[in-house]
Amino acid sequence: MAEADIKPKSIHSAKKWSDHVENLYRFQKAGYRDEVEYKQVKQVDTVECWPETGFVKKLQRRDNTFYYYDKQRECEDKEVHKVKVYVY
Repeated sequence: MAEADIKPKSIHSAKKWSDHVENLYRFQKAGYRDEVEYKQVKQVDTVECWPETGFVKKLQRRDNTFYYYDKQRECEDKEVHKVKVYVY
């Protein structure tokens, strides 16, 4: 389980789409920085992913409602630059 005090050391915007950027987009759309913060806040060990693509399948927001995502890419090219990449 992630430590409660893990903070990113730096941040930058994504330049091009990748599987990693796609998953960051999904976490950020649900209101989290990334998988690390999601696991800290929700106190979970794993995140539900699509087995075919490895993309995040379902996330629970802070207000306890759920976001459900498709198997295919959802982060369009015009949205890529809005994704923040955190470095720990």
